[in-house]
Amino acid sequence: MKNDSVKSPVLLIDDEAEIRRAWEETLHLNGFTPHPFEDAQQAVTSLQADWPGVVLTDLRMPGMDGFGVLDAVKRIDPKIPVIIVTGHGDIPMATKAVKSGAYDFIEKPADPEMLLAVVRRAAELRRLVLENRCLTSRSDDGYQIENHIIGNHPKIDRLRQQTAVVASSDVNTIIYGETGTGKELVARALHELGPRKGGPFVAINCGALHETLIASELFGHESGAFTGADRRRIGKLEQASGGTLFLDEIESMPLGQQTQLLRALQGQVIERLGGKSQIRIDVRVIAAAKEDLELAAEKNTFRADLYYRLAVTTLTIPPLRERGDDIALLFVHYVTKACRKHGLPVPDISEISLDDLRGKSWSGNVRELVNAAERYALQLENAGMGSATMNATTASLPDQIDAFEKKVISSALQRCSGRIQETADHLAIPRKKLYLRMQYHNIDKRDFADTP
Repeated sequence: MKNDSVKSPVLLIDDEAEIRRAWEETLHLNGFTPHPFEDAQQAVTSLQADWPGVVLTDLRMPGMDGFGVLDAVKRIDPKIPVIIVTGHGDIPMATKAVKSGAYDFIEKPADPEMLLAVVRRAAELRRLVLENRCLTSRSDDGYQIENHIIGNHPKIDRLRQQTAVVASSDVNTIIYGETGTGKELVARALHELGPRKGGPFVAINCGALHETLIASELFGHESGAFTGADRRRIGKLEQASGGTLFLDEIESMPLGQQTQLLRALQGQVIERLGGKSQIRIDVRVIAAAKEDLELAAEKNTFRADLYYRLAVTTLTIPPLRERGDDIALLFVHYVTKACRKHGLPVPDISEISLDDLRGKSWSGNVRELVNAAERYALQLENAGMGSATMNATTASLPDQIDAFEKKVISSALQRCSGRIQETADHLAIPRKKLYLRMQYHNIDKRDFADTP
């Protein structure tokens, strides 16, 4: 597995010089950049919201203790992971710190391998948070390909570069990729980055249409052209004139309609079904396919002349399973996006098992991941990716609703430190109703109070 924690800074806080030196050496030898501090107040003063690393702090220290460090860090940036190091007798306090927002805790004497494992996970989580924050904060002025084709994997970086080049050429293009990889997304990028961006972008899924309807969809028809044609219909080729026509699953198009399409592209002229006049068009065609159309042409299941007309350039989208750490990045991005759409607080992404994310086959690719992220955002399913409330595939709808309500109330109480009136105001419900729902869900406000 790729180690993205290398060179990650670690703010190291402990009042004992010997422990500081031991931790500093361990972290340095394993690729981190430690920043040791004896004084906790001085340490947190050096932090900024864009701190790219993690905080490792002792729990018991003179002056500002581990809880003080945690509170101060959360005020600077609540997404900076704080790891608490504690003695055996302070385990209850450390557990309380985790409930208050600490990433994790480690018992003294800290085993170096365990310490490194926790720090690595926290550093990777911080990297994902900052990358996602960067994605969501970019300006929406104009089309920025990085906002749409998201990822850091070399294959995705190369795809963005190729897309930008192909877009400027204004030629017909074939996009290859498995189901759910984002072929229409790339097609839209080709349109938006090209000279036709001011024109229409029209999409049609050839695989979703019955053979008898494809010609009407592509070319349109006049009133009375066939039974049921009671009015004129403008076809997709005509609608897309001056812009781009996206033909998804073009391998599903019957050979007869392929012939008609080829003729239209050669002459840039169409006739509506039942019509007598020729209509000039100006269309760039982007086709998408799950299978190799050149091989299909060799097998005579796809017209070779249409293939060569379309395949002026080709692009290939890698499946999600080949994109490594992009999987986690995309999951965090789409969880955040789903929470914003539904007006929900973003759940603690430290619950997500990044290894589990990478280990899934993702046969449905990015489309499957987006659905999983939305379920996770709604706390309906963990999909093997963390301690979300429940599995939507086995729980009844009432149980899912109850679990979601409990999660929302608990999150609000956590945010308001157990203060009932403040929580009720936050949830926009009467105080009495909040008490009743807490009683129903067996929620104790004392579990969320500031004091032990």
